[in-house]
Amino acid sequence: MRAVPLWLLREYLMELGGRAESEDNVVGASWRARLTQMDDYQIGSLRVGEVQVAVVGDVSAIQQVAVALDRKLATRGGG
Repeated sequence: MRAVPLWLLREYLMELGGRAESEDNVVGASWRARLTQMDDYQIGSLRVGEVQVAVVGDVSAIQQVAVALDRKLATRGGG
């Protein structure tokens, strides 16, 4: 994911019922997410942060988290 900081993705996952085990691991009911800070994405002089999100667990739980996370990201105010 681009342009969303790792700390904010962790917060969103916690709002969706997860519990932070560490800065980059969040565990929910029947799912687990690992957040990995990637190198900035760069186009010319523009640099945008990028975070990889890997979610594993029960398929229906992952689908629910994905839908809810997409909703949060879509309604997020830019800055």
